[in-house]
This record gives sequence, structure tokens and C-alpha cells, in this order.
Amino acid sequence: MHRSNILALSFLMTLPFVLPPENSSADQLNFEKLVIDPNLGKVCYAVTAADVDGDHRLDVVAISEREAMWYRNPDWKKHIMISDAVTKDHVCIAAGDIDKDGKVDFAMGAGWPTSGGEIFWINRGKSLQEPWNVHAIGAEAWTHRMRFADVLGTGRDQIVVTPLNGDPNGGIRLLAYPIPDRPATANWTPKILARSLNRAHNHWHISNTKTDQPENTIVASQEGLSLVQRAADGSFSVTGISKGATSEKPTQRGSGEVKKGVFGHQTMLATIEPMHGNQVVVYLGKTLNSQMQRIVLDDSFAQGHAIWCADFNGDGKDEIVAAHRQPKADGTPPGIYLYYAKDASGENWERTQLDAPMACEDLWCDDINGDGRLDILAGGRATHDVNLYLNQTPREIEGNSSSGN
Repeated sequence: MHRSNILALSFLMTLPFVLPPENSSADQLNFEKLVIDPNLGKVCYAVTAADVDGDHRLDVVAISEREAMWYRNPDWKKHIMISDAVTKDHVCIAAGDIDKDGKVDFAMGAGWPTSGGEIFWINRGKSLQEPWNVHAIGAEAWTHRMRFADVLGTGRDQIVVTPLNGDPNGGIRLLAYPIPDRPATANWTPKILARSLNRAHNHWHISNTKTDQPENTIVASQEGLSLVQRAADGSFSVTGISKGATSEKPTQRGSGEVKKGVFGHQTMLATIEPMHGNQVVVYLGKTLNSQMQRIVLDDSFAQGHAIWCADFNGDGKDEIVAAHRQPKADGTPPGIYLYYAKDASGENWERTQLDAPMACEDLWCDDINGDGRLDILAGGRATHDVNLYLNQTPREIEGNSSSGN
């Protein structure tokens, strides 16, 4: 079992004192916490990063139950894009240039948990001070996650949507929406990629090993981790990678979150298992298949709900950042943790607390301040906050350029 300790942080606001780690290999990692928004609404459902104002710096983007907002880098002034424009609650957001004007737009999902599952996109008005325009895409009950990826092999990204639950006719409809030439006025017609998965909480896209081929999709669901691939004839296959957590109860089986990373020359998948589960798990292997080694890093989470792979110190092996959003049975508050491999095999890991209490609902890792190091962006559920953890790891220990997933 790993040894738990606490990461020393420097803060830009007055926050509870934390102790530095003792004899920890993770003490090379150092982050500075910046509170972007202490209370954006009842729930911060999702966060991402995008250059909204075109100044070549990544801005922070977040959604609450009723608003979508961006915070300008580096003064972090809050700008509301939409407010009460669609059915509550907003649940997911993804950044991409939908109308090909060279400026970022956002695809979004709302009406959570059911309420028709509205899928729409927004683009800016004549200025960034005006409310953004809302355009319908479609509707799918239980819409929960969405990302941009070219899973159809057309040369342009589609909007890929994962509903949480299926319908009486089968599992979820994993959907890819090709972007029409006139996205504001044309009908959006989705392509169904899979119907065999249930309780699909999240998905992630990976590039195909063959050039100029469609991106593949890894889905975290009640069935565990599944690889969804497009064949040359346009059909899609679903191949199991892992069954994830096992239980007699269907709701306690499988996986809930998934991200892809690298660990030296091996591929790494990081997961929360089962959905809203207690386990932080990594899978290691040369390729994505059922032979990957499953390693449980932590089994103490309460409502685990966010995970990411990122090389924070530039050593060529990704670390894991993971979070749970509810207090544990022993009273331990919700928080965010870093996991650092102690050996070259990846079989032994050490845990370090990044922040608590922080009821993290969603994570995003990117180089927000442009210094070449990956930072951590987090949005809170019960804590209602948006925080940025700036990577202050000394450059003298960085051996490789930072690389996420």
C-alpha cells in the first residue's frame, strides 16, 4: 500500500496551512494554488482551457448549472458567455472552431440529468462583452460527456457524445455529430458508434497507430474499459480492455473515468473504478489490450470523479492526478491527490495530497501560463470553486518536454 503524505503548496490566497512531505520522491513536485472563482454557482460541472480572446494564452473556461463562463488570462476577470439560455443543468463543454471563423466556439450539453439531454453549441456575438449565440445540435437523454475528435476519418473533427444511460432498446448511443457546412442553420445528423455499453460515465480519444486513420475511443462504462474502432467499411467494433471493478451488483462494476498517458515506453490508462468509485487504477502495457497490467493505486476514495495523466516533472513518465468529491467515512474531506511512481516498473506508487477540502467534479491539465510545464485546473461540486494549480517544479529536474496525453 502506498504511503500518504502532503504536498507543500504556496498560495495566492489565505488558506489552511499544510505540511511538507517527509522523505518523499514526490517532493520534487511543487504547485502554487490560485483561486480563480471561489463560488461560481451551485456546482462547477466541468472545466477546460481555450484561447477565447485570441491573445495566444489559454483562458480558463467553466460551466455551472446555469451559466457558461471564461476567465481571462492573466487577470482572471470573469466573463459570462450564456446565462439561463437553455434548460438546467449544464453538464459538459468542449472547445473547437465549429463555424471555421478561426475563433474558438463551444459545444455543450444541458438538461442534466434527463430533461431531453439538450446538445447545442455557442459562438460569440459582435464582441466578447455580449452574450454568446446559442445554436441547437440535437437531443439525447442523459447526455453526460462530449469531446471533439475525428472518429469517422473525414479529416475534420466531429462532436462525440456519451450519454450516461441507455434506453429500453439497449445500451447507450455513443454518438458522433459531423459538423455541417452551415452549422448554425443546417440539421446535424449523428452517427451511432456503439449500442452495447451501459452506464457510460466518460470517454477519451486516442490517435490511431496508422497515420491518416480515424481516432479511436476508449469508453469507461459498467462493462469496464472498451476500445471503439472504425473499420475500413465504416462499421464500428467494441473490444474489451478490462472489466474494471468486479461486483455482484451491476452499479458497482466497471469503470467511471478514463484518461490515456505514457509511462516510459509503455502505454498507460488511468481510471476511477467503478463509476463514482473508491479505486484509483492504472493499466500498463505495450498496446491497448486485455493483457495490460492492472495496478490499484488507491482504494480509499469516496465518490471518485476526476482523473488525468500528465508528466509534471518532465521525466518521461506521467504522474496521475485524481480526486474524490465526498468526505470519506472517517471524516477525511474530499480532495485532490497526486500519484508518483517510485520505480521504473510502475508497480509502486506514492500518494501526495494536492488540496483539501476540494470536492472536485472535473479536472483539466494544460500549460496555462505558457512556461512549458503542465498545470492543473479543477472545478468543485460541493465546494463550488474553480482553482488553478500552477506547476512550480524546478526546471533543473526536468529532463523532457512536458507531454500530457
